[in-house]
Amino acid sequence: MVRITEIQVAPIKPKNGLVAFASFVLDDSLYLGSVGIATRLQGGYRLIYPTRRVGDKDINVFHPINKAFAQAVEDEVIKHFEDVVNKRNDRHNSINA
Repeated sequence: MVRITEIQVAPIKPKNGLVAFASFVLDDSLYLGSVGIATRLQGGYRLIYPTRRVGDKDINVFHPINKAFAQAVEDEVIKHFEDVVNKRNDRHNSINA
């Protein structure tokens, strides 16, 4: 299985379901960035891979090509996102004595 490391998450002000951007490294060999994290209608989060508009078409810059790999990446990145959000909320909600 591919190793997913160096996950970085940048939460943003929510807009149209988009709540953050992520980047990560695969197998210590490939950096992937500008991956969106968006809310799912049924709850939870999903990844949105970057596209580029060429004429009137949106072309995928990169994306997983099989479901198992896509799920493994999503699980790792979303777990890291939730950790970041929880730490941020803990910091803002802590009471200084």
